[in-house]
Amino acid sequence: MSKIVLASGNKGKLKEFSQLMQHYGVEVLAQSQFQVSEVAETGTTFVENAIIKARHAAKATGLAAIADDSGIEVDVLQGAPGIYSARYSGENATETKNVDKLLKALTHCDKRTARFQCVLVYLRHAADPSPIICQAQWEGSIGFQPKGDNGHGYDPIFIPNEHECTAAELNSEEKNKLSHRGKALTLLITEMKNKGLIN
Repeated sequence: MSKIVLASGNKGKLKEFSQLMQHYGVEVLAQSQFQVSEVAETGTTFVENAIIKARHAAKATGLAAIADDSGIEVDVLQGAPGIYSARYSGENATETKNVDKLLKALTHCDKRTARFQCVLVYLRHAADPSPIICQAQWEGSIGFQPKGDNGHGYDPIFIPNEHECTAAELNSEEKNKLSHRGKALTLLITEMKNKGLIN
């Protein structure tokens, strides 16, 4: 089984990636297993940040790396929180604080359209000059209160266009089919197959 390091310590992401990649004989390992430090996300776009994270993890472990940079864009907030989604509520941000801040920002808004964005980057090694980059979106809107506990991040307040319930109320299989990360990973797997990196 080939090994790829995931440039994240997020358990929710690790679970999603592992479930999808195991079908292709790929074991996904969290960078925390190698004591890889977090790297400063100094990019101004999802693509830049994903490349920074993948390169850092590949360099530290000597393995091929996948990094994901994702976030939620709310139209009425000019695309915020965007690349700052994970640290939206400040220095000691938590998922709960981030959700609370976003709901507060939308208190008097009727227009609540939003989308999750996901950029995935795959590097064969730290110096890879031609990373595979895949991007996907998940369109929906922001609810008025958190619902469901099968998800992480902003899932409890994101209502996908395809459903009346939140992303956190969907089962894992349904979510993987529809989600920004699920779609980006499908694109990535196709690209990796085309390049002979997986079977």
